[in-house]
Amino acid sequence: MELTALLAASSASDAFKADVRHYAARGSAPRIRLTRYAPPVKVLRLLSQLLTAEQALAVEHITVDAYSGCSDFAGSIQVEAGDQSRRIEFIWDCRWRAEQQGWRDYFGFPDQMRAAHEFGWRCFERWEATSTRAASSQPQLEVAT
Repeated sequence: MELTALLAASSASDAFKADVRHYAARGSAPRIRLTRYAPPVKVLRLLSQLLTAEQALAVEHITVDAYSGCSDFAGSIQVEAGDQSRRIEFIWDCRWRAEQQGWRDYFGFPDQMRAAHEFGWRCFERWEATSTRAASSQPQLEVAT
């Protein structure tokens, strides 16, 4: 399976890799937090992109803040990796991919079903880190006594 190869090539933590496997099987995992419901298949596409595009990153856990439409899945992912925190804006859009390929369905619309089937997780129109910070630059909480 492709996910197995992506996990093997990734520098993500073993705990995160285990949670990705658990998510693939059960649709939830502690180190994969969603701020709202998203179809598991779209989250798995996002995880595949993360494991590929950020292969050298030692991912420990993520928070996904995204909306799912008919042909798209868009939002941001907050990635925590050791002493790094990275926010990535993304758009997965099979309609966009179909337009890029020039594929049309019977009715003349972009053939998004074909694009989703043939390209799977590789329909990312946008994948852009919008902020990166080291853990040492994170604000410290003060506790009043």
